[in-house]
Amino acid sequence: MPVEIEKVTTSDLPDVAKLAGELVRQHLAFDAKRFLHIKDPERGYEAWFNEELRNPKALILCAKLDGKVVGYAYAREEPRDWNALLDKHCALHDVLVAESARQRGVGKQLLERVLTEMKARGAPRVVLHTAVQNLAAQKLFASVGFRQTMLELTREL
Repeated sequence: MPVEIEKVTTSDLPDVAKLAGELVRQHLAFDAKRFLHIKDPERGYEAWFNEELRNPKALILCAKLDGKVVGYAYAREEPRDWNALLDKHCALHDVLVAESARQRGVGKQLLERVLTEMKARGAPRVVLHTAVQNLAAQKLFASVGFRQTMLELTREL
């Protein structure tokens, strides 16, 4: 069955927010000291994405199999950032595919669509962060041409 990659609509938000909640819990499992502790990340993400749907600089895509949301990607055009030493770019904030749909090329299709859309908008590059422990994601990102450029270090005080 082919994967359909579509721009998210308000009717998709509950399903996308559910996946975003999985992403939050995944990161907490990687490092509970580094990542936000949110009681109801689904509610927060649904509200945030609802706002971002009206932001012309944001792009939220979902992947559907048989009409059911099985993945999403969230990216946004960003201006020059002196603190990060980044010129104009696209920040790819989230990519997640439901466990049941992994290993079918869904993540790669989401990424390729983000890259195509952002290139069409004039973004010269896409920058993302990924957890050091998330080797599967790193392999996926490398498969579409991402390279390592920075390493984040954290120390609790």
